[in-house]
Amino acid sequence: MKYLLLGYTPAAAWDAAGSGMDSPEAQAAFAAYQQFERELTESGEFVSSEGLGHPAVSTTVRRTEAGTVATDGPFAELKEVLASFAVIDVSGHERAVEIASRIVEVLGEPIEVRPILCADFPG
Repeated sequence: MKYLLLGYTPAAAWDAAGSGMDSPEAQAAFAAYQQFERELTESGEFVSSEGLGHPAVSTTVRRTEAGTVATDGPFAELKEVLASFAVIDVSGHERAVEIASRIVEVLGEPIEVRPILCADFPG
């Protein structure tokens, strides 16, 4: 069963990330995550993972009475923003949570675990 792991970070940390990305702590966390990603690849559970662009360069498309409208930029003061995602293919929810827990241990940021709906999804 496939799961989407959504990584969140504090908005203030995102804005300051440019200056802290080269810190020894950040580099160690990224290296540990890459090692864990290799382990998941070897076990056949890793599908994909990507970091996302800054929320200020996002676009939201909505349906309105006048049709669809695309709006640029941040839309509200957010305490946390979506920073990354990963797709895993595992035996079930318990394993997905176990993987998310290891990522949280390494990166320190919360991870949301959501099943990806497919034809064989039980409910």
